[in-house]
Amino acid sequence: MTALELRLHEQVDHLEVLNAPKDDQLAARALSASAEALFAWRPSADRLVLDFSHGSSLARELMDSGLAFMSEGQLVLLPELVMQRRDNWLVNPGRPSFPQLHVMTDGRRHPRRAAKPTGKVYGRFIPWLSQVISFRVADLENDLHMLHRWMNDPRVDAFWNEAGDLEKHRRYLAGILADPHMLPLIGFFGDEPFGYFELYWAKENRIAPFYDAGDYDRGWHVVVGEDAFRGGRYISAWLPSLMHYMFLDDCRTQRIVGEPAAAHSQQLRNLERSGFAKIKNFDFPHKRATLVMLLRERFFGDRLWLPAAAGPAMSS
Repeated sequence: MTALELRLHEQVDHLEVLNAPKDDQLAARALSASAEALFAWRPSADRLVLDFSHGSSLARELMDSGLAFMSEGQLVLLPELVMQRRDNWLVNPGRPSFPQLHVMTDGRRHPRRAAKPTGKVYGRFIPWLSQVISFRVADLENDLHMLHRWMNDPRVDAFWNEAGDLEKHRRYLAGILADPHMLPLIGFFGDEPFGYFELYWAKENRIAPFYDAGDYDRGWHVVVGEDAFRGGRYISAWLPSLMHYMFLDDCRTQRIVGEPAAAHSQQLRNLERSGFAKIKNFDFPHKRATLVMLLRERFFGDRLWLPAAAGPAMSS
């Protein structure tokens, strides 16, 4: 098989494709992965101009897939296009989104949701950690005891208020797994689990009455259970990666929301640094919360998957 062979010119925005695999889809995937690395290496570069040493059907594949486009006679690739290519990070990029059909659940009108995935759903190499971060769907058999330990950590319980015995946590996780609008994930750095995440569709969630929720808005909760993975270096990896996954999972998701405790000033500062805007404070029955929101356009346009600097630790 022919390897992908590239040469970066002294004009740092020009990338010459010397050789490429005959399989254009494989070549496009390899080229987009290489482009991600180049944009991380040269964060000041806002585009790559692709030069082909000979005529190539790869150029047509890149344009047909929306990864590149012609501008003033040059084939141009942008970082925000590269990072929206699902194939490079989603384990099952072909998993379809349902055509839109509205249904009612508990008095809330929302689009019918596709069946939830299972197993590993996302993976991404984090260059400043030299590690791969990944997310897989939680399950009772493998994750109950770990979740039980994390929920009983006083540092976690201060914000989650879910400490209890094993049976309480069995019921809790079983309920989340059975809920069509919730997706529980376990985060890993390499082979080491470090945190628990709950993703939800906002339209069916308790947050919906407090703002004008869009049909494909998504939200999230987090538990960082292992002290070894707290701190800014790790937040700068898992937070944008989680947002990246949610934006890729359904291209119709334009906004990601959160509702941290209004008194949790450290978390709010970290969210602001990560691109979230504070919208307002409001009162849940159990806490006073701050509505925060991240726009798809800002995440990709401002390249928030690659923060300029790691911030301080986010408590959870």
